[in-house]
Amino acid sequence: MLKDKSELISIVLNDPSGQGSSWDCIDFGFLESSSSRKRPLADDINEEEEEEQGGGDDGDHCQIRKKPQQHHDTPDIQDVQHKFNDSSMFISLLGKDMTINCLLHLSRSYYSTVASLNTSFRSLIHSEELYRLRRQRGVIEHWIYFSCSLTDWEAYDPYRGLWFRLPPMPPTGSFMFGDKESLAVGTDLLVFGKAMTSHIVMRYSILTNSWSEGVVMNSPRCLFASASLGDKAIVAGGTNARKEILDSVELYDSETQRWEILPSMIKARSKCSGAYMDGKFYVIGGMDSNKKALTCGEVYDFAARTWRLIHGMSHGNGLNGASDAPPLLAVVKDELYAAHYKDNEVWKYVKEKNSWEKIGLLPERSGSVDGWGIAFRSCGKKLVVIGGPRGNHRGIVELNSWIPNRSEPEWKLMARRESGNFVYNCAVMSC
Repeated sequence: MLKDKSELISIVLNDPSGQGSSWDCIDFGFLESSSSRKRPLADDINEEEEEEQGGGDDGDHCQIRKKPQQHHDTPDIQDVQHKFNDSSMFISLLGKDMTINCLLHLSRSYYSTVASLNTSFRSLIHSEELYRLRRQRGVIEHWIYFSCSLTDWEAYDPYRGLWFRLPPMPPTGSFMFGDKESLAVGTDLLVFGKAMTSHIVMRYSILTNSWSEGVVMNSPRCLFASASLGDKAIVAGGTNARKEILDSVELYDSETQRWEILPSMIKARSKCSGAYMDGKFYVIGGMDSNKKALTCGEVYDFAARTWRLIHGMSHGNGLNGASDAPPLLAVVKDELYAAHYKDNEVWKYVKEKNSWEKIGLLPERSGSVDGWGIAFRSCGKKLVVIGGPRGNHRGIVELNSWIPNRSEPEWKLMARRESGNFVYNCAVMSC
């Protein structure tokens, strides 16, 4: 039996040409760790869970299997490398199915390097099928994408502690006011912008590491509620180019790049937020056409294709006025959390009581301007806060995380980087 697939790939798939990845990669490591030693992905997560949650695995992180014992007649890896110096023969050696199986369990941090080996590997890495199989087998990595400038984006791999700089977004004047208008769906990052009289969507694909113009919704909008559901995403409400408040809802399929119209909400609302929880889509908060804050929420049942009003759902979750940001929401293990940015607090939604309770504080150094400029997201089993201290002219952005449990939040610094300290956009891609 061959060694652990992830180790085999990382050992054998060395670029014979010596060419580096097309990504601009900087290894910052895990700053909270007392050692710079890199450990296998599963070991990082399991150790943290045992420490904070007492173990358990619900399959929402990238699963790297532990190494089985090597069979006595297994050929030595060095012998394999010596005999097959031509990397183009590696697929023929293992067979396409085994090669794909190996790639499924390899962290996608290494995919750009693997793609540089030859055309066969490049074809596999650039194929949507590889990511579709990862989803089917529960092999998922959660990467954080964010922008602290209008057109520049960065990605952070929390498992390997790696930074990646995306190619610059093509110049356009449509993203001056595009705060929090982004979605990660499937292998795409969608960024929504608003010009004077029209809307535009830019699409970044991790398959090609490039930007292109995306498909605009049937009813283009901004300041809408949204949530990603694997290779699909749903948007609701918002404001159109004529400044009309919408009640319309659309579903996006990343494989077909098409928008499907769904039943409209009960109430029209803008500056609202969305969340996917318990198999349903929730829309919370927002303003009506009279700029009055809505305290009711709504929930969409995909099976019944119907909406239900939830009175008082957004009370106390941080939406305090017309100038404030939409509610900052995140869902971990089907539990809904909100960042109450006015008081720098974290709240949890109690489903049985339809109410919110304070559970602790946000990281001290993550400031915002009425909720703008800070990101509050779920990343696998963690809540993540991304932002920087206000008034810091050097520009520092920090990523802090916490695995929710029954105690107060104890935020851990995942990474720190010199950058702008105002987060314009943020999305977590799970693939």
